[in-house]
Amino acid sequence: MEIFYLGHSAIYFKGEYNILVDPFISNNPWVKEEFDFTPDFILVSHGHGDHLGDCFDIAKRSGATVIAPFELAKFCSMNGAKTHPMHIGGKFDFDFGWLKLVNAIHGSGLITDSEIVYLGNPCGFLWETEDIRFYFAGDTGLTMDMKLLKPYKIDYAFLPIGGNFTMDIQDALRAAEFISPRTVIPIHFNTFDVINTSPEEFTRKIKHRGMESIYIKPGEKLNI
Repeated sequence: MEIFYLGHSAIYFKGEYNILVDPFISNNPWVKEEFDFTPDFILVSHGHGDHLGDCFDIAKRSGATVIAPFELAKFCSMNGAKTHPMHIGGKFDFDFGWLKLVNAIHGSGLITDSEIVYLGNPCGFLWETEDIRFYFAGDTGLTMDMKLLKPYKIDYAFLPIGGNFTMDIQDALRAAEFISPRTVIPIHFNTFDVINTSPEEFTRKIKHRGMESIYIKPGEKLNI
């Protein structure tokens, strides 16, 4: 499997089934080249524009199924995407494996020129595919609910570290201790000035806590 980190929270998992998470592409300052996305599934954690991103266009072009919390999934359906709505705590068996929606502490309104469109609860994603378990925290603050994830024996956890809108480095370190994954990968940093931080510092401090951490630079990939 190849994991392409596109910057911010956009990640493309290329394997037996291709999964695109939070597809913020066209307005993402980290994306410097065109990618040929052919996802089978698109996971959208919440409705903010820097996460919903290019979901509609990619979903309609590829025929991918969008998996999202109920209200957000319905909004995607209204905009021409094929969807599978879920909600927090729900688990479902897909072709690629099982997936569960977990709690995230954040918002989920889409800001337009004239209004804020309410799109339900934000979420994180916990899933298993090709015998690998992933946790994508989405945009979230530190929460004690993360302790519930430890028994899942997660292989790769993607945690936001930018602060201001989400956990900062210190809170993400606490989250990693709660979850105890095999490998931690930082996301959601340095896209905007207000979330500037050091992923190198984060990975160094994670390793001092006895866990592995990998910093995938935006635009690069990890083979697993």
